[in-house]
Amino acid sequence: MPWRTALFAPNVTSTAVLSDDLKKYLDEERVFATAATVGPNGQPHLTVIWLKRDGDDLLFSTTADRQQGKNLARDPKITVLINPPDNPYVYAEIRGNATITPDPEKTLPNELSLKYTGKKYADFNPASVNDGPRIIVRVTPRRVAGRL
Repeated sequence: MPWRTALFAPNVTSTAVLSDDLKKYLDEERVFATAATVGPNGQPHLTVIWLKRDGDDLLFSTTADRQQGKNLARDPKITVLINPPDNPYVYAEIRGNATITPDPEKTLPNELSLKYTGKKYADFNPASVNDGPRIIVRVTPRRVAGRL
């Protein structure tokens, strides 16, 4: 059974840099990742995100007034889970710290929307005109683990 090999393979790695396979996957695919932040009461808050890679850092867009934006402004700890839907026993867990940069021109959501939907963000999500201030979240890994 091929899935047993993937499931029990002893090739789980742990480092602070993205593997070449993970970089290639992030660069070439439309990756729907899950970002986990720490809520005000200590509970995890998870959100599905679009993202891109910049070196070993991951970038995604949100707004300053959304829960993940508020959480990261208060506590920069973040974990991003990447789990290809066509290969569920392969994953990458990126733990790190986030830095937040204002994005008033909405550069990153437009770039990501074009990659993921083929449309500008405002065309894909017309309700975004009511969004709060856009921010770019840069995740700098301190630990990368997994089989990807």
